[in-house]
Amino acid sequence: MFQYLGYFLVGYTALTVAFYMLSFAVPKAAFAARLLASYLSLVICALYGVFASIVLRLTGNWQISQWATARSFKYVMALTTGITFEIDDPNDYLGKTRPAVFIGNHQTALDVLMLGCMFPKYCSVTAKAQLKSTPFLGWFMRLSGSIFLDRANSKDAREAMRGAAEAIQGNRQSVYMFPEGTRSNAKEPMLLPFKKGAFHLAVQAGVPIVPCVVANYSHVLSIKDMVFRSGKIPVKVLEPIPTKGLTADDVSELTSTTRELMLKELINLSAKAKGQPIPIPAGFGSNGATKASGVDVKTR
Repeated sequence: MFQYLGYFLVGYTALTVAFYMLSFAVPKAAFAARLLASYLSLVICALYGVFASIVLRLTGNWQISQWATARSFKYVMALTTGITFEIDDPNDYLGKTRPAVFIGNHQTALDVLMLGCMFPKYCSVTAKAQLKSTPFLGWFMRLSGSIFLDRANSKDAREAMRGAAEAIQGNRQSVYMFPEGTRSNAKEPMLLPFKKGAFHLAVQAGVPIVPCVVANYSHVLSIKDMVFRSGKIPVKVLEPIPTKGLTADDVSELTSTTRELMLKELINLSAKAKGQPIPIPAGFGSNGATKASGVDVKTR
């Protein structure tokens, strides 16, 4: 079995290298090369993550299992694809804010690498409770301290988040969530409507929300256009938003204002990343208020 696995890995690696060599003559071949390299990197880091989680669980350091696995993906991807995310967090909100609900915009599957570059210690992702018993993936998630959401047996978002809120408070374990709920695959900076789950969770647990904004990177990865280039993608960590004293009645407004704040930053950060003039969202008045939509934009 291991012999055949070795043959497969050698063949896979040779094919990846061949596509990289071909890309000097056929630029589109770079898309296939980086795609193959990304999958191989993910498999390598997933296997490492299983062993790391076991060791860290045995040594009592299970809360940094996902951080350790994420960091390995950061370095392997930088080596195999030349892609990385640069984190702008001068106040060290990632390191100092614990526990918290970290949220970010979700563009493509490459956001797994984004988590690898910015994932804070003592943080985990959330997952459906049904994944607990899934071989390998579910085992890794349980070993590494993932917070499971029981949506199937819950009437609404508040009930689904109750157990997660207790886990956050009891273990001082932060979570990272994508409030859009799915990938946008957007070519221009925009946000899908936010779901309220992450905000219900933060309010129930009484922990701050830390928005993390990733610049639009369609110039680096666009599956539709078969573009996959090396590059550095900026991520900005915004000031934590306190939730103590808030109730479920405040969640709708909290969701809306946080989305507007992130959208404004997304538009400006994306323009900077692509070397474009920094835009001002329509509705930006003299009092500093904004009603950003991501569509109607004026240029400074």
